[in-house]
Amino acid sequence: MTSVSFGLILAGVLLNAAAQLLLKAGTNAVGHFAFDAANIVPVGLRLAFEPHIVTGVFCYLASLVVWLMALSRVEVSIAYPMLSIGYVVNAIAAWYLFGEAVGPMRLAGIGIIVLGVFLVARS
Repeated sequence: MTSVSFGLILAGVLLNAAAQLLLKAGTNAVGHFAFDAANIVPVGLRLAFEPHIVTGVFCYLASLVVWLMALSRVEVSIAYPMLSIGYVVNAIAAWYLFGEAVGPMRLAGIGIIVLGVFLVARS
């Protein structure tokens, strides 16, 4: 895998992770909600115009474009497992930004993911 290919994969993963974090920040700003007939329009509008959510959607679109570029250069059996890097980034960022718990079991799982990505990248 060339450095350009790896850079595209990493950029796609980071954009996807940023999208997840922005969507979470957006739903935190909106608060708890349920879609039912009485509130689907008001809640839908709040979600559609919440700045974090809008930015998260744009990050998803950008990640899709970058990911397509990566897939044009790298085998999917190599590229797809690299998406797991996003789990690591999101767990650390969610702990830092949102105060989410990252206990020993989660850290062990993250370590296993990192090892798996390393093994796939070396193959």
